[in-house]
Amino acid sequence: MVLLLTVVGIVLFVLGLLFSIAWHELGHLGTAKMFGIKCTEYMVGFGRTLWSFRRGETEYGVKAVPLGGYVRMVGMMPPARRTDDGGRRLSRWRAMAEDAREASYVELDPEDQDRQFYQRAPWKRLIVMFAGPGMNVILAAILLAVLFMGIGVPQQTTQIGVVNECVVSAEVQDEVDSCEGRPPTPANEAGLRAGDVIVEVDGRATPEWNDANQLIRDSLGPTEFVVERDGERIPLTVDIIENELPARTAEGDFIYETDADGDEVTDSEGFPVYRMETVGFLGIMFATERAPLTFAESAGEMGSMMVGVAEALIALPSKIPGVFGAAFLGEERTADSPVGIVGISRIGGEIMAQGLPIADTASIMIQILAGVNLFLFAFNMLPILPLDGGHMAGALWEWIKRGWAKLTRRPAPAPVDVAMLTPVAYIVVACFLVFSVVLLIADLFNPVRLFG
Repeated sequence: MVLLLTVVGIVLFVLGLLFSIAWHELGHLGTAKMFGIKCTEYMVGFGRTLWSFRRGETEYGVKAVPLGGYVRMVGMMPPARRTDDGGRRLSRWRAMAEDAREASYVELDPEDQDRQFYQRAPWKRLIVMFAGPGMNVILAAILLAVLFMGIGVPQQTTQIGVVNECVVSAEVQDEVDSCEGRPPTPANEAGLRAGDVIVEVDGRATPEWNDANQLIRDSLGPTEFVVERDGERIPLTVDIIENELPARTAEGDFIYETDADGDEVTDSEGFPVYRMETVGFLGIMFATERAPLTFAESAGEMGSMMVGVAEALIALPSKIPGVFGAAFLGEERTADSPVGIVGISRIGGEIMAQGLPIADTASIMIQILAGVNLFLFAFNMLPILPLDGGHMAGALWEWIKRGWAKLTRRPAPAPVDVAMLTPVAYIVVACFLVFSVVLLIADLFNPVRLFG
């Protein structure tokens, strides 16, 4: 059964990733056709074509290597400027640029001379190239809306979920399997039960979880409680003691240890380390329930995810040595290590195999898939070829040049020759392929595991 669930999870994640790629390319295709640009291919994947069909002038299909996709638009690069080179041999850099330029005109028919990408106004080219990453943001927003406003997120309540039997420090609680020789918790000693709802602490009402939690942490010694049990309000006196617990903000968020530079300290597995503090200790775990967020709260959560994705993208180069070590040197793979197509699909299988409630499984998978789409947006916006951001940078620069020429009453400048950056694109592609191979090896033989 576990194997079947694992396979189902892997398949679902692969389909989700392929859909995200196809959705991205659909943005390019739709806007290109809207502006009259000829599109000859719409492909998900690279390499050998596994399946395709033709509709009109465009071939739609799936290729063997699911590392991305593309829409082939004719005339992506402008014609070369006429130069008097005296028949001299082209430099290798220039030769690579001319080869790429020639390839962009292979499928250009005489009747399509006015349907080339470079002929469109810069603002139209910006829209065409931004539409792909923009579609990823739209998909992420839809997924997160389903998660936050539909399924909801776990939120702690004032109901007691678990009453701990004995006092154990938070730093060693995972290492203790017996209460022998340990004092009972204040909650256990006072007769609190799972299912009780805390309605008052020290004479103050606790309508929200954070109210009850903060009052307990601020209390010490005999403290008056009122709990609701089976519809009846019961007063109790609890002798609260001190204990070492993870520090929290006034809003209830955990506080993590930071180094001298202000960065969070992580353990050997890449998880942040809690800051500890001495506070009042009751010895309970509050129950949680799923509750939908408001639109504003959902937007805030999505904004936080986008910031996290941007930080992860900036930190990506620093993670490469760790991935190499995990792939070839047997080093431990940390929880925040980058993962590829195989790695994230394995994570999907691992999530499904845990046998969690459907809502929990769906929420984890939706959140990860939304994060992937946000990463695709951020990555593709980098201003380097062959990424969408590279073409956008060229169009933006041409727009600026045209605006300046118009302002100074000069002739309109020639289109920005992005073909001259083709060698840079080749280097970027080569680096991406090498990193993808290293990720593949690490994901196969030393994968990231969410659940140990």
